[in-house]
Amino acid sequence: MKILIAGGGIGGLTAALALHARGHAVTVLESVREPKPLGVGINLLPHAVAVLDELGLLPALRGMAVETSALVFANKHGQAIYRDPRGLEGGYSHPQFSIHRGELQMRLWAEASAKVTVLDGQRVVNVRDEGDRAIAEIATVDGPREQAADLVIGADGIHSALRRRLAPDEGAPCWRGVMMWRGTTWAPPFLDGRTMVQAGHSQAKFVVYPIGAPRADGLQLINWIADRRVQEPTPGLTAPDRADWSRAGNLDDLLPTFGHWHFDWLDVPGLISRAEQMLEWPMVDRDPLPRWQLGRSTLLGDAAHPMVPIGSNGATQAIMDAKALAEALSARADLDTALAAYENERRPMCARIVEMNRREGLDAILDRVEALAPEGFARLADVIDPAEVAAEINAYKAAAGHRTRAP
Repeated sequence: MKILIAGGGIGGLTAALALHARGHAVTVLESVREPKPLGVGINLLPHAVAVLDELGLLPALRGMAVETSALVFANKHGQAIYRDPRGLEGGYSHPQFSIHRGELQMRLWAEASAKVTVLDGQRVVNVRDEGDRAIAEIATVDGPREQAADLVIGADGIHSALRRRLAPDEGAPCWRGVMMWRGTTWAPPFLDGRTMVQAGHSQAKFVVYPIGAPRADGLQLINWIADRRVQEPTPGLTAPDRADWSRAGNLDDLLPTFGHWHFDWLDVPGLISRAEQMLEWPMVDRDPLPRWQLGRSTLLGDAAHPMVPIGSNGATQAIMDAKALAEALSARADLDTALAAYENERRPMCARIVEMNRREGLDAILDRVEALAPEGFARLADVIDPAEVAAEINAYKAAAGHRTRAP
């Protein structure tokens, strides 16, 4: 089958590799000219790492990333609420990796370029069906062009042109008043040098984890995300203009909130102040769609199910989409049947994750502890039942597709 993928991000490139491995002729069209390793850190959950392992990428990931040992939930004083072992230490078949998003994308780009056609500076602006073929309408620096395929996959992100065909009146992404500042800082390792921490509560939260091995001077590249509520959620609340997304952050927006967060194991304001880069985004998502397929096209990743970044699900779910779509197309000769099987497997789960994350997902635990013990605690059990915390975390993980090895 001749397949065209709109978007050369993590999801689109993984789909290209998975489809090529099953014998399909794939072309990836990326809108950016000469993509570079931009962005900051992400986490790849074990079930996504398993997919990349099937594609032969596990050795490369081990060399690029930090193998996450645990996710620790903490209050705004840095006191641990719960430690959730991750990856091999948590009984999974594969590691969990903390990794630089741009470096992962460039590795996938190189792998895909060696096996399929990958073109930059090619933005898919629309798709139309002509009989049993899809015709992609493409904008390039040299003017518009068209390309035919048996199937077009929209992996073109939260502002997807292919998604607009399904929801032309959808409008801007949904925003509930929270802004994120994301940065990277060279700093001494904290805890065991492999731990991810979520500290604070829904009004002000700090997420931090390393994304590289310590260098010769002992410093480690630390990825951090600071988010805080800047407006109360109200009907019709509009996110900052898209042109302002990913703009340079300002210390004055963060230090009044996080400037006193000095933990025993981490100097939060020091980390923020010494950042190599700091970028600002609104925390947004979109309402789940009732379908992803339209004629000879379907959606994948953020184009299909943009979700707020809770639970490390963004890149992970895009990678899981890629695997499911490749398997569905290989198992069924009829395209409509295959796309329906893919959608039936992935759409309900991703819609559920969107809704769980809107209810704060795992972060709801942080709010509960903040409400019960805003000044901290001497003993967690005096504040909340640790078994209740564990049950809530495990319920979320099960709903989001975490599966440990059988005992």
